[in-house]
Amino acid sequence: MKRLFTPIFSLSTVCLLSGCLSVPHPFQNDGKMSKGSVANAPTSRLDVPVPEDTSLSPEGRKIWADQVTQALLDQSVPAIAQKPRKGDWWLKLRTEERGDMIVPLYSVMTPQGAIRATEEGPAVPTVLWKAASPETIHTASQQGAGQVVNVLTGIMAEDMEEDPHSLKHRGAKIWFQGVTGAPGDGNISLARAFTVSFRGTKDTIQTSKKDADFMVATTVKITDGPAGSRNNPQQNIRIDWRVTDKDDKEVGIATQLHDIPAHSLDQMWGDVAVAAADEAAGAVEEMITRYSSRDAKPLPDPTKPAKDKK
Repeated sequence: MKRLFTPIFSLSTVCLLSGCLSVPHPFQNDGKMSKGSVANAPTSRLDVPVPEDTSLSPEGRKIWADQVTQALLDQSVPAIAQKPRKGDWWLKLRTEERGDMIVPLYSVMTPQGAIRATEEGPAVPTVLWKAASPETIHTASQQGAGQVVNVLTGIMAEDMEEDPHSLKHRGAKIWFQGVTGAPGDGNISLARAFTVSFRGTKDTIQTSKKDADFMVATTVKITDGPAGSRNNPQQNIRIDWRVTDKDDKEVGIATQLHDIPAHSLDQMWGDVAVAAADEAAGAVEEMITRYSSRDAKPLPDPTKPAKDKK
C-alpha cells in the first residue's frame, strides 16, 4: 500500500474548499443578548436604506442600494434593502467629491445610529458616477460590499475577543460522524486516521453532537475508470469531507479526487488512509478557521482610548 501514497494523495490531490471564504456572522442571536454585543444583536439583518446622497438621481440611489444589498447577500451577509428598523444594524451609503472624482463611502451603523466604521471605495470619475451606468454602479457595489464584509468580520472578531467562551480562546469541538461508502476497511481506517490527525491541535474530535461547534461527515465513492493498458484497469476515487456548523449550515467541503489501480483498496487502506485523513484534517481546520473568523483581527473601537485598542 505504501506505493500508492504519493500518486494518490500527495501532489495529485485536488481539494475543493467550497464555502471557505471568511464569512462574518455578526448578527446571529444565540439568546444571550448581552449588552453591547455585536454577535448577539437583537435582529439577524443588516439594513441598507436608499441613500440621500445627491451625487446620484433618485433612481440611481435605489440602484446603488439594491446592488450593494445583493453583493452582500452573495457573501452570506443577511442584508435587506430597507429603511433602518429599530434594533437593526444598518449600512449608510454616501459619497465625497474630490476634484473630478467621486469616492463612495460605506459606514456600518449601530442600532443607536453611531458610526462603527467607515470604508472608502475606489474613486470613480465624476462623469461616470453621475451617469449611473449599470456597470459603474455594479462594480462599485461589489468592491464596497467586500470592504463591508471585512469590517463586519473585524467587529465580530472584537466581540469574540471579549467573550472568554468564543473560539478565539478555545479549540473547536468537532462531532465526527464517521465515514461511509469506502470499500475494504476504508470506513474504519479513514475514521481512525482522521481522529488521530487532530491530536496535538487546539481542536477536539468527539463522537457525540452534544455541545459540538461543527460537524464533519465523510463519504467515499469509487467508480470504474478507463480500461487502461496491459490489462491495468483504473478506478476513480472521490472522498468528500463535508463540514457544517451547529445549525447544520454548510461550512464547506474538502474533496479528494484521483485515479487508482482497480480494486487496490478493496481490502486494506494502510498508508493511503493516513495520507488522505491527514490532508483532510488540515482542510477542515482551515474551513473552520475561515468560517468562524477566529484568527481575524479585531476592528479597533473608535469609542475607546488608543491604549485600550492594543
